[in-house]
Order: sequence, then structure tokens, then C-alpha cells
Amino acid sequence: MRRKAWFFGRAVLFLVAVAVAAGAVMVLWNTVVTTALSGAHALDYVHALGLLVLCRLLFGGFRGRGFGNRRGQWEKWQAMTPEEREALSQRWQGCGRSRGRNEQP
Repeated sequence: MRRKAWFFGRAVLFLVAVAVAAGAVMVLWNTVVTTALSGAHALDYVHALGLLVLCRLLFGGFRGRGFGNRRGQWEKWQAMTPEEREALSQRWQGCGRSRGRNEQP
């Protein structure tokens, strides 16, 4: 019985959070974008909710971590041998993202 109440409470909290976030998107859009851009139209609540979902899908996902698990990446890096680190740095040099010590111009 407790588990059902806990799940119901979390579901209600999630729905309230989504509703508040959609309201915030609507208010911000209607105050900022319509004044900054002359051709922008005001949003109603349903379109603000759709915009919020679209932005979360495109930019953030729904897991709440943003850009991945940085701690896990750091732990993998620490567990590598110096040879493995150098090989990884060499692979990343080809992508133009190298931050290694022996970077070639």
C-alpha cells in the first residue's frame, strides 16, 4: 500500500512540475520574445507545453543529466594506463579536439 501511495505522490509531483514549467515557458515567451522580435506571436498554454517538450527532446533529454555522466568518464580515464591514455589522445587528435601534451601544430 505504501508503494502505491509513494508512486502516486511522485506522479502528481511530476505533473505539477511539468505544468509549472510550461507556465513559465509561456510567460517568458510572451514577455521576452514578442517584444524582442516583431513577427513573433504570443503562445497559449498548450503551445508552451509543446515547446517545452520539443526543447527537452532536442537539447536535454528527459534523464536530467544534461551532458552525460562526467564522473563516470573521469573514473574511466583514471583507470587507464598511460599507454591507453596516449592512444586515446592520438585518436582524439584526428577529431580536432585534442588537449594532449604533445599537440602538433
